[in-house]
Amino acid sequence: MTVSDVQRTHRKRREREALEYPFVTPAALGEVETVAEGVLWARVPMPMSLDHINVYLLRDHDGWWLVDTGLNTARGREVWERLAAERLEGLPFKALICTHFHHDHIGLAHWLMERFGLPLYMSHGEYFSMRALASAQAPPLPEDQRHFYERAGMPADDIDAMFAAFRHFAHSPPHPEAFHRLRDDDRLSIGGRDWRVIIGEGHSPEHVCLYAPEDRLLIAGDQLLPEISSNVMVSNIEPEADPLGGWLASLDRLATLAPDTLVLPSHGPVFRQLPERVRQLQEHHERQFVLIRELAERSPGFTAFDAMCRLFPRALPPTEKLLALGEALAHLALLRRRGELVRRPGRDVDGFYPATGPGSGD
Repeated sequence: MTVSDVQRTHRKRREREALEYPFVTPAALGEVETVAEGVLWARVPMPMSLDHINVYLLRDHDGWWLVDTGLNTARGREVWERLAAERLEGLPFKALICTHFHHDHIGLAHWLMERFGLPLYMSHGEYFSMRALASAQAPPLPEDQRHFYERAGMPADDIDAMFAAFRHFAHSPPHPEAFHRLRDDDRLSIGGRDWRVIIGEGHSPEHVCLYAPEDRLLIAGDQLLPEISSNVMVSNIEPEADPLGGWLASLDRLATLAPDTLVLPSHGPVFRQLPERVRQLQEHHERQFVLIRELAERSPGFTAFDAMCRLFPRALPPTEKLLALGEALAHLALLRRRGELVRRPGRDVDGFYPATGPGSGD
């Protein structure tokens, strides 16, 4: 283990210890934990390194609102069938809210809607991102995207492996045909509790969080996680985007909520100390910026793939390389917007340089 590894381990432990975890984590298959009156926390297992997603059930007078679904798997359907049969005080499922369009959050939406007759609530940007993704599933990463990854400096073998991994992704769901739109600052009255819609960005286009100010409860989705930083990536769909800037600005908005807010994230334990977690995440990305600045000074003309290898030095499987490269591009985009880096297109790849010095100029 290197000195950096030891430092990272100690830092992670200090970060965990700075947060409060007031509830016992429910077991994976259909157990629930009551985190507030009328609010249940359950977990749906996933067959990957991130092995679960948290889902939440909100009790209304005549049924339960569900928040997020899990992947489109048989085990996920088993969890929902058990919850419906055993955990809901004789009340039916009533409605489904999906915080954003990623497969672990909407994978069982179509099935839940058909099985239990539920309406779907999402933001406009998330619903149509889901539809666009569904229309591109054969193959998930078409060949016309190759140029984007080549310009980023990714080797051809890595591109081929990444394409192959996504073509064989086994959990792509059918998409729902209709939805009810959620907008920023909308209110949902559920069981006598008012939930305010807070729209974030960066991790996804119009990510829905739900905040109950009277009870200081935040259903945070993937916008604010206790143990990992949300993936924030640039892709070929919007190659000049600045998602990291948008995500950090969304964190600033969440940091204005009550300091003792109970945060209900999509992954990891329910926690308190929201302002502290926001500070930790901001500091994490500042450390990433330092690594890129050092790379720029040492190796002007570096590629986005070089930056990815600096930010994520461990060996990555093909699917994670897509996320890691996108995140490296997001850091580069924000440093370019701040005027610290410039991008210079080469014949085959794009090079990045300090804003002053040889090779600078966008």
